[in-house]
Amino acid sequence: MKKLFKFFSLLGLCIASVIFAFVLFGEFTIPDSIRLLENEEIHVNGIFSLKSSQEGENDPSAASVASVSSEPPGSYTVEISVFDTIPVKSSTVTVSKRQYVVPSGDIFGVKIFTDGVLVVGMDDVFTANGAVNPAKDAGLEIGDAVLSVDGKTVETTDALSEALHCGNESVTLKVRRGSETFETVMSLARSENDGSLKAGLWVRDSTAGVGTMTFYNPQTGIFGGLGHAICDLDTGMVMPLKSGVAVETVISGCYKGSAGVTGELCGVFQEQTLGDLFINSDAGVYGRLADFDASAVSLPVAAKNEVKTGYAQIISTVDDTGPHYYDVQIVKVYPNSDENGKNMILEVTDEALISKTGGIIQGMSGSPIIQNGMLVGAVTHVFVNNALQGYGIFAETMLKESQSVETAMLRQAS
Repeated sequence: MKKLFKFFSLLGLCIASVIFAFVLFGEFTIPDSIRLLENEEIHVNGIFSLKSSQEGENDPSAASVASVSSEPPGSYTVEISVFDTIPVKSSTVTVSKRQYVVPSGDIFGVKIFTDGVLVVGMDDVFTANGAVNPAKDAGLEIGDAVLSVDGKTVETTDALSEALHCGNESVTLKVRRGSETFETVMSLARSENDGSLKAGLWVRDSTAGVGTMTFYNPQTGIFGGLGHAICDLDTGMVMPLKSGVAVETVISGCYKGSAGVTGELCGVFQEQTLGDLFINSDAGVYGRLADFDASAVSLPVAAKNEVKTGYAQIISTVDDTGPHYYDVQIVKVYPNSDENGKNMILEVTDEALISKTGGIIQGMSGSPIIQNGMLVGAVTHVFVNNALQGYGIFAETMLKESQSVETAMLRQAS
């Protein structure tokens, strides 16, 4: 009898441990909030059960797969349990309407003017008493944006230079660093070489480049491109956007990529302005087109959990014939990655594209990725040691960022 009791005790302990492990597994793997598109379903491991109820309903139905309402927007709560008995957690489900955009693939030029004057370097000034570094002594750092000098707003490098050479030996700077703004006093140094007062600053107020437009909204003309931020060449930091424009660009050729060599599209800016830019972020550049085809064919935007490994296509412009579809393989997907621009890995398999460019090259950033009739993402980076492979960003992330354009437009207008 004792042996039998011991056997059942051990069996009960094993069962309890397994159930406890399932509970912990569900607690850590099932998110607290779930975002779905209309007609999409929640799929869970067979050991879990869901009880879902729309807001206002008192009689939820239980199932191992919970269906969402086909009439979003809306939200409800799901209760997750093990074997429909032991509670694990509650999750809030938000249902959104499926969004449609026009995939582009057109090349475009970008001109960005910074919000303030960006500090990209600092030098020593050689004085009669030795070398000093006025900018460093004032607490400035590379990547800071100088907003004003002695209360006078400076928006260009010329304006900053003029303000610093007004004859005062010390000036008060208003500086933005990240999300913080502060003031500091900088004592200028008199150069032993020419006797002038110097700050020892290297600064920049604008930049330009080319990229690929990913999509635009056929109702509003709001567009997104590149899939990554435009960064300063010297500091690698995101350029703080005050204003910017997208301009028509013609491809004049390209440098092919190869192992260890990053290729590049060569583009010539044209006079025609395509639209204004309002956002430069880790997820790309966004703005509003001045003119667009509202009747162009739209595609649904995939949720990140709909992106799968396997066959896909990209739309790219790599010569003067305009956008074309090229075959690729999505070889890995990171659905839970929070790092913008690196949500998937893709590999170029199209011989025509490989022949022209060697694979992914600079300027192709933003090329739409199409899979199963949906816009699933955009090309962002190329692997330095393998030009055939690169990273992509989820289209869902870019669409969400594009929805902030109207807010940015209002902020710039105020």
